[in-house]
Amino acid sequence: MTKRKVKVLYIDDEDNNLSSFKASLRKDFKVSTALDAEEGLRLVQQEEFEVVIADQRMPGLTGVEFFEKLVEVNPKPIRILLTGYSDIASVIDAINKGEVYRFIDKPWNLEQIKNAIFNAADIYDARKELKIKNDRLEKLHSEMNRFVYSLSHELRGPLMSISGISKLAKMETDDNGILEYFEMIDEATLKLDDFIYKMLDFYRSTKMDNRIEPVYFKEVLEQQMIDYRKKWELDKMEIAIDIQQEAPFHSDEAKIRVILNNLFSNAYKFRKDEGPNKIGITIKVDEIHASIVVSDNGIGIEEKHHQEVFNLFHRATQRNVGSGLGLYMVKESIEQLQGSIQLESKPNEGSTMRVVLPNLSEKRKE
Repeated sequence: MTKRKVKVLYIDDEDNNLSSFKASLRKDFKVSTALDAEEGLRLVQQEEFEVVIADQRMPGLTGVEFFEKLVEVNPKPIRILLTGYSDIASVIDAINKGEVYRFIDKPWNLEQIKNAIFNAADIYDARKELKIKNDRLEKLHSEMNRFVYSLSHELRGPLMSISGISKLAKMETDDNGILEYFEMIDEATLKLDDFIYKMLDFYRSTKMDNRIEPVYFKEVLEQQMIDYRKKWELDKMEIAIDIQQEAPFHSDEAKIRVILNNLFSNAYKFRKDEGPNKIGITIKVDEIHASIVVSDNGIGIEEKHHQEVFNLFHRATQRNVGSGLGLYMVKESIEQLQGSIQLESKPNEGSTMRVVLPNLSEKRKE
């Protein structure tokens, strides 16, 4: 219970009630009074009150009507209604319109009203503290967004410079020993760049709210494939892509890119050492949902790992090529997009990931 003197505003059209209230409670609370609703509204705009108490039966605005106005002017104070009669319609109005915390019958009992004020002040403090924390969280979220993207830019820029200089340097020498060193530099920069990219994907898939926009899968995948071919040697891979989208589809494109990127990345990284290696991507879109199927003929996953592969940092193979983040990010993105994923896989035969995402258009949400 709060220890400070709570600031209370009491509105009643009877002067005797105001005097009695103030005299009885002035030792425990800092009490202000008003003879009508209009004066009460003026006071709440001039001063911060934790608790506002009003009589229901007043000339002009009733207590319920006063609280309804108070919610518009200043919704922070906790509201208590004094009433000398039981009228269920007034009670319902008070709850729905005036957002009243408590009703107290007249004539009021001193201890009852004291306890009501203390409890109301505790609620006021809790709401105030919650708002401060929410404001901090919103600020931290905004700052984190800026920090993540700034950090990625500051890190990836120098990495790309190192990679570019390494490529130029390799053109200037025929010494195999030196070329081997540059290959090691290229491998290290590529690995670090891939990790940074993964961290960005991780942030997008787990920390950011959905941004609903039109998604054109053909354009998305074409851009993804350009990036994949820059990163990996795909010329020896058999890649089959089938996209059927005739209906508009709305979702979060960034999260869909996270899903496609990680499913394709896994299909490539966990290929067999001896070919031919195949990756298939089939996307079918209608007005209700999008179906995404990514399949491969790679090393596959044992059945005992089928559930765990979606856990953070879980690896279903001893191959040191994954971070343990990919399928976790896929699962998180799919859950945020209200979709589902199904895994089919057998060791040495390959894996198939089936993803279903609902159309999140504004029209369908309504």
